Amino acid sequence: MPLIQIHGMIDPHTHLRDLDWANKATFASETQAAIAAGYWAVFDMPNTAPSTTDEVRLNDKLGRLDRDAHCDWGLYFGASQADNSDAYEKIASRVCGLKIYNNSTTGDLLIHRQSDRERHYRAWSANKLIAVHAEEETVRDILALVRKYRQPTHFLHISSAREIDLLTQAKEDGLPVTIGVCPHHLFLTEDDLATLGPYGLMKPPLKTKADQQALWQAISLGVVDIIESDHAPHTFAEKESDAPPYGVPGLDTTLPLMLRAVSDGRLSLEQAINMLSRNVQRIWRISPLPKTYTLVDTEYSYVVERKNLHTKCGWSPFEGLRVYGKIREVWIRGHLVFDGDNVLSSPGFGRNLFGLVA
Repeated sequence: MPLIQIHGMIDPHTHLRDLDWANKATFASETQAAIAAGYWAVFDMPNTAPSTTDEVRLNDKLGRLDRDAHCDWGLYFGASQADNSDAYEKIASRVCGLKIYNNSTTGDLLIHRQSDRERHYRAWSANKLIAVHAEEETVRDILALVRKYRQPTHFLHISSAREIDLLTQAKEDGLPVTIGVCPHHLFLTEDDLATLGPYGLMKPPLKTKADQQALWQAISLGVVDIIESDHAPHTFAEKESDAPPYGVPGLDTTLPLMLRAVSDGRLSLEQAINMLSRNVQRIWRISPLPKTYTLVDTEYSYVVERKNLHTKCGWSPFEGLRVYGKIREVWIRGHLVFDGDNVLSSPGFGRNLFGLVA
């Protein structure tokens, strides 16, 4: 049995839901799903209901995760249209970064004017990363701010050849930028929408085969830093409604899909491990903990089916696809938290990797 250890897998891009969206998923259900998928920690985005845009909401969310999380975790604070930058100095030490939504999103989080974006860049802590949702030419706008302020910036869910071109040049220019890519953009294209229907709706949307090829090429050249799931569960009823929401779950399938890519010769096992663990630790300045690892049978093959998913929503856009990798054990801080079949940690076992709960 070809077992390998991956030390400290982290998904820095998840939407764990809970709060007013507990019908979709909860902090408890999705941190259990994360452990079963091999993760040590997950970072949760601020576009929840309500949005994480002030200290009261942040403290509420920190407290709920401290009580309910099965794995270790981090939270993003959201830049808001109402200009909440006066809170940054006080909260920065307790979060994994600032999230700025520069393209379509929910609530009061869309920052569409460049002058407003600059105000947030100017106010944010120089020692903490900014993560951005920026698509197509908006990437150029954000790069102008990175060039001016030299603020480390992670570009989330990059999905097109144009975005890759802009960011490759930015890296060649020495700008402090990093790039995340999602499995759904690597394994699906707009051609799959005819089959997937609303279960293939997401932001950014699925792109062309040429865009997909550009992502794989960027991975092979070492331009892409991270494989992130953008885990965004919705219920069956919501997806099958007259106005289906955007987003797809991804925690369960990220590692198996990347191991399929390894089996297919698209990348090396070392590259996959770097993008799922080591690079995340480096970018977020996290020291790997002792006795925190995932034991994986890399040659175990299976077809994605609803019965082998752990996310509360119970579906995947990858159903029917053959993938690789069986999680045999997950250890966090010397504790066995997954035995290959069951999550063994209790609610509240997980720790905030970015400071103490207020």
